[in-house]
Amino acid sequence: MKKLCFHFFLILLIIIPIYAQEVDLRPMTVDDALNMVRLGNAQMSPDGEWVFFSKSELDWEKNKRNKRYFMIPASGGKAVQYIGDSGGSSFQFSPDGKYLSFRRTVDKNSQVFMMSLKGGEAFQLTHHKNSVESYKWSPDASKIFFTADEPMGKEEKKEYDLGDDAVFIFEGPNGREQAHWRNLWIFNISTKQEKRLTNEELIINEFDISPDNKRIVLAAAKQDTENFFYLSELYLVDVRDQKLVRLTNNNAPEGNIIWAPDGKTFVFHAPTDKDYDLTHGYLWIMNPKTGEKRKLKNPNQGNISSLAWTPDGKSLLFNETRRTNLNLHRLDIATGKVTDITEIKGTLRTLAFSKDRTKMVYSYSNFNTPPDLFVSPLNKIEPIRLTNANLWIKKKILLAESDLIRWKSKDGMEIEGVLYLPGSYPQETKLPLIVTIHGGPPGRFANSFRAVFHIFAGLGYASLGPNIRGSDSYGDDLLCALQGDVGGGEFDDVMSGVDNLIEKDIADPERLGVRGWSWGGILGSWIITQTDRFKAASLGAMVGSWSAESGPGLSFDLKLHYIGGAHWINPEDWRKVSSLWFIKNVTTPTLLLHGSEDLVSTPSQSMMFFHALKEIGKAPVRYIKFPREPHGFREPRHQRRCDIEEIRWLQKYMRGIEWEPWKRKE
Repeated sequence: MKKLCFHFFLILLIIIPIYAQEVDLRPMTVDDALNMVRLGNAQMSPDGEWVFFSKSELDWEKNKRNKRYFMIPASGGKAVQYIGDSGGSSFQFSPDGKYLSFRRTVDKNSQVFMMSLKGGEAFQLTHHKNSVESYKWSPDASKIFFTADEPMGKEEKKEYDLGDDAVFIFEGPNGREQAHWRNLWIFNISTKQEKRLTNEELIINEFDISPDNKRIVLAAAKQDTENFFYLSELYLVDVRDQKLVRLTNNNAPEGNIIWAPDGKTFVFHAPTDKDYDLTHGYLWIMNPKTGEKRKLKNPNQGNISSLAWTPDGKSLLFNETRRTNLNLHRLDIATGKVTDITEIKGTLRTLAFSKDRTKMVYSYSNFNTPPDLFVSPLNKIEPIRLTNANLWIKKKILLAESDLIRWKSKDGMEIEGVLYLPGSYPQETKLPLIVTIHGGPPGRFANSFRAVFHIFAGLGYASLGPNIRGSDSYGDDLLCALQGDVGGGEFDDVMSGVDNLIEKDIADPERLGVRGWSWGGILGSWIITQTDRFKAASLGAMVGSWSAESGPGLSFDLKLHYIGGAHWINPEDWRKVSSLWFIKNVTTPTLLLHGSEDLVSTPSQSMMFFHALKEIGKAPVRYIKFPREPHGFREPRHQRRCDIEEIRWLQKYMRGIEWEPWKRKE
């Protein structure tokens, strides 16, 4: 297969008009970001002739986003609205290409619906007593396999509705909240009858069906899958006698299960076959009959997705994150050789393939290009553009200038970061610099469109997004460099990046700010306890005391990977990397942002940090808590308020500006 190279960019130049020469471009605002159309749910029909997708658009009055669904020829053309206002989720084409299936809520339960591609109304398939959680078509399109939570008994449900809803934490399927065992069922399309396949005390998270419809491989856990998801194991179910056989017995999470076309083996992804080591993980090929498995040495640089077999069973197709880019690759099973199908700068995310794997639908974006959908053959990349979701951005918005930079950290480790500068700014000007820290720790700043950086550029800021130690997609060395060094090397990575920009006369050392969410907020809180160089900090969903968060939050990785051991065994190790214990050093004006329903980083952490800063009284502090919001905010008005207050804070304390936000046009 030929690599995607200069040919691709020539095509993009043809199909994406260049508007940079227009003189009336304006800076980007928070409202521009909220108003952007989002694309999703892309599926390709088995014959590769049609693409189904959704558009999500802001409904400001109703404080939500509305989705509409479309069908478009894979050859390009007009997109026709499909399904209607009732919508759905979990969209799939049937293997024979005759139907589009999806989940839709009926009487508070999610059921599977089906709609003929020839037209007509959608009709309900399943009438399960509980919600259908996930489902897949059998390869011959005669059946649908689905998972569902076990329902309460009649009397139990009656008492529950009357208020007997106490949660027995970490008992049975429960985690920090009430949960249920999740089993596997089969629905026969012709008879309209359902049949139970498993009746186990398991939480089934993933499954795949063998090509002959006779066996199911599934990944399931016997307890809470949040802080203990690494206890998930692989099982094999025989459809004919419902016999369940356990295939793995370890402390490593397995997933991404796909049967090979010949039905003799299947592929899965796991870090090891023993323990949950901190690694990008590997692909494994297992023979379920013998239990034998083989680890494939490649890929292992970044996270893989869009995994699919070629029809001959000789190769695997997959996306892999490599540094800041995402491309499509092919792995030869026999030799282990990886071939790059695409090799572009940016994010090319394969969303679906045709059944014969000759075509794909994918999204493409880069630093200055919002995502859109394209179709191309795989043997020769010739993009056909399907959407122009946010063409107005190129026409109206003065985007940031963006580039990759590299520098040496204190210990000599090379660090890469994304640098955004205001468009057309005077080169001799030293700029106020905002350091944005990504979540994770194993996250990264990618070569993809992120509106927040363009918003800050429009306000006159330079932004640095450093891919510090602990980041993924740079191989296991950088990923694992955070182990036993929380708050140490990553602090040096950030500060050396800041100093690099100061030395280049880009950043003004007297106008530095730091912001981040989740791990970004955590490291940000640590940074301001270790240095007074930042004039303002905005910390979202932060954690200041690791011991206090052990249990309430999602903290399994601290014990397993980063600090090591439990906090009652190594209390000093946990204390010395918790920012709360060094809070008396903080002189940086600090804004704290948190969702009240956050179960990843619990809001009590921000409250403790706020309370201490307030009592110490050495620096201005504000804490804004957002009702109903989980770790990632959902409500548009909360998203806007969060962004506006963050900008207001940074403007005031970095630049002495009493900033008035944009007035939203209804």
